[in-house]
Parts: sequence; structure tokens; C-alpha cells
Amino acid sequence: MTSTPYNPLDKLNIARSIEAEILDRDPISLSAVGAILGAGVYVIYYTGGFPAYAPVAAGNSGGLFQKPIYIGKAIPKGGRKGGLTADASKGTALAERLGQHASSISQATNLELDDFLVRHLVVDDIWIPLGENMLIETFKPVWNRAIDGFGNKDPGRRRATQYKSPWDVLHPGRKAMEKLADSGLTPEYLIKRIEDYFAGRPLARLPKVIADQVAAEEKEAEESADEA
Repeated sequence: MTSTPYNPLDKLNIARSIEAEILDRDPISLSAVGAILGAGVYVIYYTGGFPAYAPVAAGNSGGLFQKPIYIGKAIPKGGRKGGLTADASKGTALAERLGQHASSISQATNLELDDFLVRHLVVDDIWIPLGENMLIETFKPVWNRAIDGFGNKDPGRRRATQYKSPWDVLHPGRKAMEKLADSGLTPEYLIKRIEDYFAGRPLARLPKVIADQVAAEEKEAEESADEA
């Protein structure tokens, strides 16, 4: 019987090491995130009473924190342009990104910032996307997989084809998104989508204009990640 020798530098093993390290950190309140130095990955947890997220809150009860609601990354400025020259230990990319998320939640009319906690980890810049991908594949958070738009930034002047994201329809209040058009999505439709997601049922398709917009925004976010 033959076996493949263990390679600690295998991509999957590196990803698992990043995952293990961040999950070993104690979560802190998202409202208490201060002057973090550096860039890296983060895992956000929800413990509140929004009914559709009951499975998430249950997974995080009793201090377990086993079910993230969102996972993301903050790349150092110049990271995509400078490659190996970017220093992930410098700058305030993580602090700025988490601050943006805290502001989005604070503005939402049906969420409370005090119900959110976060783990974060400063990671060498070339491993940041790998760590984020590993965490998302492990936990499959609902805001990464079923309700898009939480990570969107201020779109500036509204483009003619730009609509409110599913997240902004379900959690209205972000001032920067009020300028966007209504797509016809309803909170009821999105809540059903969440219920189906947690039950392992196929998700109802988003309208084509929204699906196309989500794909474009994901690409744009990747291209501008180091400008955060």
C-alpha cells in the first residue's frame, strides 16, 4: 500500500493551518474593533434574534461560535498590484474593512451591532485569498452563499442598471444604497431563500438582472480589494 508523503507546504495544508489559527482566537464584539494593524481574514458571527437566522444564532450560543454568518478578507493596499512586496503587517486594511461592516450593520433597521462578533487574523498577503476560500468552503456562511451584497461598498453615482442588493432588500437602511433602484425582490422571497439554504434545498434563482449584477460586483470587489 502506498501513501502520499505529507507536504506541509501543500496548498490545502496551508489553508487548513490558517483556518486553525483564526478559529483558535477568541471572538470580540464587532463594535469594539479598534486600531487593528495589518491585513488578513476575518470571520463574523451573529447571535441576535432575527428569525431567519435562528440556525446561525443557535450555532453560536453558549460561547460555541461554530456558525459564521459572513467571512471576508482585507488585502493590504497595493497587494494586488505589488504582489510579494505588500506587507500585510502594516496599514489598516482589516480595521477599515471591519469598520465598514460595522457601519452597514448599524444602519440596517432590523439588525443590532451588539449581536455581532468577529475573529480576525493578520496573514501574509499571498495567503489571504487562500485562507478566505478555505473558511468559506468549510462554513458556507449564509451571507456569502445565499444573501449577497453585505460586502458591497458605496457605489457612488448610481449606474442605470444597478439595483439594491439582496442584503439591502432584506436589511434596509444603508444610506449609500438608498440611491439604487428596486429590483422587485421582496424580503419574503429572500427569507424563503434563507430557509431553503439552511434546509439544503435548491435555492430559487435570483432575477437575471440581480444575478448579473452580483457577478459583476464580485469581480469589481476583487479588482479593487487593495484600495479599501
